[in-house]
Order: sequence, then C-alpha cells, then structure tokens
Amino acid sequence: MPNLNSPKRLLSIDALRGFDMWLISGGGAFIVCLKGVTGITWVDHIADQLEHTAWNGFTFYDFIFPLFLFTAGISLSFSVTAGLQKGIPRKSLYTKAFRRMLILFLLSIIDKNAPLDIFNPAQIRFAGVLARIGLATFITTFLYIRFPQYKRLLIAVAVLFLYFLVLRFIPAPGFAAGDLSLEGNIVGWVDRNFLPGRLIQKTYDENGLLTQLPACCLTIAGSVAGEILQKEQAGSAKIARLVLYGIAGIGTGLLWNNVLPVNKHLWSSSFIMLTGGMSFLFLAVFYWLIDIKGFKKWAFPFKVIGMNSLVIYFAFHFIDFRFTSRMLFEGFYKHAPEKYIPALNALGALLLVWLFLYILYKLKVFIKI
Repeated sequence: MPNLNSPKRLLSIDALRGFDMWLISGGGAFIVCLKGVTGITWVDHIADQLEHTAWNGFTFYDFIFPLFLFTAGISLSFSVTAGLQKGIPRKSLYTKAFRRMLILFLLSIIDKNAPLDIFNPAQIRFAGVLARIGLATFITTFLYIRFPQYKRLLIAVAVLFLYFLVLRFIPAPGFAAGDLSLEGNIVGWVDRNFLPGRLIQKTYDENGLLTQLPACCLTIAGSVAGEILQKEQAGSAKIARLVLYGIAGIGTGLLWNNVLPVNKHLWSSSFIMLTGGMSFLFLAVFYWLIDIKGFKKWAFPFKVIGMNSLVIYFAFHFIDFRFTSRMLFEGFYKHAPEKYIPALNALGALLLVWLFLYILYKLKVFIKI
C-alpha cells in the first residue's frame, strides 16, 4: 500500500455518485418526457442520449452503470485505506468485502425477481446490477490491498486484452470466430449454457458470466482514482493525473472501436476504456469545481442522493413515485397543455424521490453495506 493521507470524505465523490443516481431515479425520465414537446432541438438531442443503444454504439445512458462501478472503486479505496490505517487486519477487510458481496448478491436476486418465486428456479434471474457491484468490489478490495497502483492498472489492461482475444478469436459453436452479432457472440453462448435461471435478453444476460471480468476493470480504475485523490500532492497535480488517465482511456477506447465495437451489452474492451476514461474526466471536473474551487452549493442536491444510493435504487424499484405524484400534483398540472403533462408528472415524482432522501439525510439515516 502507498503512503496516503488519512482519508477524509470528499463532497465531489458523493456528488458524482448522486449525479449518476439522479439520472436513473427520475432525472433522465423527466428529460425523455420532454422529447418532441418543447420544440427545442438541443433538448431532443439530450433526450436521445438518455436511452440505451440497441447493440453496437454508445449513448450517455450507457455510461451510468460504468460510472457507478467506477465510483464504487473510489469509495472502496478510501474505506480500505482508513481500515488499514486503523490497524484492521487484512483478513478482516477481505471477510467484510466477501460478506458484502454475498449480501449484494441476495439483494440482487430480490431486486430482479420480485415477487420472488423460490419454487421455480428456472425463472429466477441470478445476474444483476447489485451482484456485479458486489463481485467487482470484492475483487478490487483484494487487488487494492495486495498490489500497488501500477500493477493494478497492468492487471486491468491484461484482463481487457484477454477479453478482446476471447471475443475476436474464440468462436461460439455454430458460428465463426469474431462473430459479434446478437446471436453469434461467445458471451451469449456462455450465458445460455452455463448461467442458470432466466436470462434477461433471452439469448444472453447483459450482466452475465464473461462480462463480469471487464466490468471489474472499471472498479479497479476507480480505486486508482481514489488513490490519486488521497496522495500528498497539490490539487492541480491530482487533476492533471485524472485528466491524463481520462484522455488516455477515451482515446484508447475510440481507437479500439475500429477493431472491437463499443458495445455495452458485451461490455467490450473498447466500451470499458471509453467509459473508464469518461469517468476519470467527470471525477476531475467534479473534484476541481467542488473540492478545489469551493463551488459546493450546486452539488448539495446530488450529495443528498449520493449518500443513500442503495436506498434510492431499491426505493425507485419498489415505490411507485409517479403514482404518488399524480395523486398529489395532478390537480395543479392538469391545467397545463396536454403534451406537458407526462413531463410534469415525472418532475413531481423526481421531487418526491429527492424529498424522501432529504428526510433521511436530515435524520442522518444512511444505509450502507
């Protein structure tokens, strides 16, 4: 482990995580509802970026989960460093990370299968967002404790290169090597034959087996970013490192796209490099604005969301905020032009989400695993 400062909570990290969660907890839906309504071209362009790509290609909405994996790596680096400086044994930190992985796996099954039919395992989806986060943080915790920064980066690069070789040169039975079509890719074949239960896309699962390893590289990258923020050096030097990694990642991803398409469903190596690079740049901007320049007031709404990200992830799945918005606010917005009503209802739901989290924030209730 490098010699780092005693970690202190940075507002920029909570705000960045909150910005990410804001997009999936109502912010993105509000903007999408404005598409074709306002007559403003740039609003429509933004709305187009808040829907996933069908296969190859990239939209900003494809960036949300990679960014969360990245911020998980940042937070992990701070918590593990603090644990080591307190004298907590490495074995205890490994055990904690392993226990967290198991809890997230169980929560993932509940999240993706509610109502859960435990007597029909063939219809249970075992892959999921929370399970992926649990595995990625467990692996990254082990690597963060055992290896210095440059070795972790080398491990991530090696994993992405090996994954590239698998996609390009190992054929799925019945298909040619390098077939990256929806039906013929090796990732889908592995999921269909080795991943039990239900596959969300029928022929594959976007959070399935082979894609776990490249996804982990984003959390490894986040641990590197967190380590940079903890170093005893000027803020400008930290920003420069983050920007350098960001530009290198984006450039590599775009170049790699020429031989391996950027594909969120396959978590292709080019996709990981592109989104990893973007994550470094977003962190650099948030850190510069908030923790270096001191512009903090604008980040407070995101901070409220970011400090209870697990709560809002579950709440948004199990609580119908749009229904409540309609019950509370329809008497006001029903007099608006009809084309604006879906957007106004989505805005009301977003306000309810934030107020719910704000109450928890004021009560100092923060749910973590």
